[in-house]
Amino acid sequence: MNAQTFTGGRSRRYLLIEDDPAHAELVRMAFALNESDWTMDHVDDGEKALSFVRREGEYTEAPRPDVILLDLKLPKLNGHQVLASLKSDPRTATFPVIMLTTSADDQDKRLAYELHANSYVVKPMDGSELHQMIKGLDEYWARWHASCPVGSS
Repeated sequence: MNAQTFTGGRSRRYLLIEDDPAHAELVRMAFALNESDWTMDHVDDGEKALSFVRREGEYTEAPRPDVILLDLKLPKLNGHQVLASLKSDPRTATFPVIMLTTSADDQDKRLAYELHANSYVVKPMDGSELHQMIKGLDEYWARWHASCPVGSS
């Protein structure tokens, strides 16, 4: 999806869980502007998200994401329900989950953190601001974040 490597960084695999095709494309485009090494998988509802991360059904060969970008307003299971399920499952509890949403509502934020979201980011509406936010997020996960070692699952 991109071609360049961020100096000193490492490759990351993101899973974008977003039902709005326009929002998904904006996030992909913002990542594409970064000079870093990343791959992005995408699913568009909460049930598919859980199947993908757990490698179930049609996703038995799905790659493990380094970081999950999770929208709140999803069909079938909303973002809070997906987050609760991921964090309560020992196979997926340590996966970093960033709530990436348009909701700035304090109750949404509080519930996300109570359910152990690693971060809550409100998507800026301005394209330039979105690019800057994605650039900072990508740099953090590439350069500074120490991943939890993955077991033999």
